[in-house]
Amino acid sequence: MKDKVLFISGGTRGIGKAIVYAFAEKGADVAFTYNSNDAVANEIIADVESKYGIKARAYALNILEPTTYKDVFKQFDADFDRIDYFISNAIISGRAVVGGFGPFMRLKPRGLDNIWTATVDAFVVGSQEAAKRMEKTGGGSIISMSSTGNLVYTPHYAGHGSNKAAVEAMVRYAAAELGEKGIRVNAVSGGPIDTDALKAFPNYEEVKTEVVRRSPLSRMGDATDLTGACLFLCSNESSWLTGQTIVIDGGTTFM
Repeated sequence: MKDKVLFISGGTRGIGKAIVYAFAEKGADVAFTYNSNDAVANEIIADVESKYGIKARAYALNILEPTTYKDVFKQFDADFDRIDYFISNAIISGRAVVGGFGPFMRLKPRGLDNIWTATVDAFVVGSQEAAKRMEKTGGGSIISMSSTGNLVYTPHYAGHGSNKAAVEAMVRYAAAELGEKGIRVNAVSGGPIDTDALKAFPNYEEVKTEVVRRSPLSRMGDATDLTGACLFLCSNESSWLTGQTIVIDGGTTFM
């Protein structure tokens, strides 16, 4: 992936951070967004640049204001002359999902709307900006991170799960329309992954116990378990694969 450029939203922790390191290790230059902690972002930049000899940059982005992607990409254009891979990964948690995370009878429009904004709207706007630039260099690969919470019942996850189903549908529509530009669009759907975001769930221990019980591999997923699929979807080996969702769940959606 030398001389290629990855742009990923939410690259300072969990799955996003693992993807930043995986692509940097393969020789790709990396750009990523962060919510507010520029100190952590700068630490990652310094680390991947020194370890892998690549160029890395980070940009602040409030994923609840996806139209600001346009401003972020202007900053990106000042640092990079191309984009080959775009991964929509950033998520929201905490107060922003109040009313969107909980039992069905406690769901509220505001929380649900916030999840939609951060999941579907952000994917659309970010992908549009990336596609404009990919078209100039002959194409590229776009990925939305998803989750199996839209396939398997997960307590309190109705808001997130329904929006993951929506973004997977949006992936298919984007794939159908961007293919003529040489741009492939896919999704990577992970089962419950042991990250700080999941640990913030009030029923984290319950979820972890159930995942380990259900998986034929008898373990929970790690953030690095999703990087291989992302690398594959951005490689020439997947050049005829678009509009699909790759499920990586340790077998838990079947068992």
